Amino acid sequence: MPAFALTTLLLAAGCSAPQHRSAAADGTPTTTRLSDDTTAAARPDGHSLAVAAAPAATATAAAGPAGSGRPAHRTTLTVSSYDGKTRRAVISRTDKGSSATPTPSAGTPSAPSASAGTGRTTVGDVIASAPAPGAPDGLLAKVTKVIGETAEGTEVQTEPATLDALLGDDTAKGTVPVAPDAFDVEKLLPDVKVSWAGSGDARVGPKGATVPLGSLRLDVSADIPAPAGTPASATASVSGFVQVAPRVDFAYGGAGTGSAPGSAYLGVSGDWNSGWAVKGRAAAATATPLRIPFAKLHADPVLQVGPVPVVVNLDLTCYLQVTGDGRITVDVEQNLEGDFKAGATFGTAQGWTPVSGSDMTSTPVRTSVTTAGSVRTALGAEASVGLYGAVGVTADLAPYLRGEASGTVTASSATPGADAQGVWNLYGGVDLSGALRLQLSVFGTPVVRRSIPLGTLHREWKLAGGRL
Repeated sequence: MPAFALTTLLLAAGCSAPQHRSAAADGTPTTTRLSDDTTAAARPDGHSLAVAAAPAATATAAAGPAGSGRPAHRTTLTVSSYDGKTRRAVISRTDKGSSATPTPSAGTPSAPSASAGTGRTTVGDVIASAPAPGAPDGLLAKVTKVIGETAEGTEVQTEPATLDALLGDDTAKGTVPVAPDAFDVEKLLPDVKVSWAGSGDARVGPKGATVPLGSLRLDVSADIPAPAGTPASATASVSGFVQVAPRVDFAYGGAGTGSAPGSAYLGVSGDWNSGWAVKGRAAAATATPLRIPFAKLHADPVLQVGPVPVVVNLDLTCYLQVTGDGRITVDVEQNLEGDFKAGATFGTAQGWTPVSGSDMTSTPVRTSVTTAGSVRTALGAEASVGLYGAVGVTADLAPYLRGEASGTVTASSATPGADAQGVWNLYGGVDLSGALRLQLSVFGTPVVRRSIPLGTLHREWKLAGGRL
């Protein structure tokens, strides 16, 4: 039967949703299992840090050089501005009226320190900041030179730093939902509508009243243009929605061998529900699928990992993709739901390895195919996840429907059997591909000299079919 595919937002495909990590009533951190791929039990020489969504007024964190005795802590420092080309930043204080006694920094006895309460910074300090002017993806940097004072604060020269400089021997693991209103949505087609349900009574969009709490929904309607040289009747249209409740998964396993942490994990997971309809004769000009992007989404959720603000960058481009011979006429309605997960895990023995999976079910509500031919359609998503502006994982998720028929066939899930003359088959499936990038070294792990393929995941299942 017909074929059309609807995919969901957000990266890679899914599996069971990881559990949250929380703190006990007395404030003692508790550790729960994030997934079978990653562990972060508390080390005897470190602390188990809580992982949660950062408050609106996120504090900057700082730490002194290794061996200085100044571990990561919240400070009164803030990044007033940053120039990504020169890597110069202006650091100011949020309590300019307070006084403090400078603490000597290792190697620079006369220089002030960014230790708790001083509101000062010096060479060797590592600073982690939530998104700031000039650093929309957050900033994780080491101060290499104090240039001087300005009206806004202290101007410093910086270089990239890594998370192990702040987290050290500590461990952390948790899953944090991404608020739907945190996404900036750029509509690439005119008939795209955005709905979401946030905290309290915040509900936005035409479907906001029915969207579950914490979910983001995109409704799309578009015509699929016929390639040049095909009959004028070889056109099709698609309408539908995808609904997703994304979560960020983060883990850090404390100091390991050498300078690398014992383990690390970064990924995205979530739940989705979607429904769509496609009608007409879909055709592609060549064997290359026709791909039409319809929305771009971006969010920079900030995780509070102990005292450290960890900025996660999520990007998603949703697209419609069609492959067909223009001979088969389809009329399809389809429901699809499940969950997804994609990311990367690090261990000292195996290095970085991909983590991805898919667990979704699709149900044909109504299907109709006329004349012989084949078509495959997908409503997919290209996604990336990274830290502080450095892309770590890219993925392309494309749940799809594929139909093929010879003759004429009409079937409905509401009635048994099918009125068919010839042979027909309808398949559901999902394709997932992507890569791990060297920028995941922001954890403090060895640099990956080349992209590591995520591996191609291909699952297909038969939904319906028959012979007269």
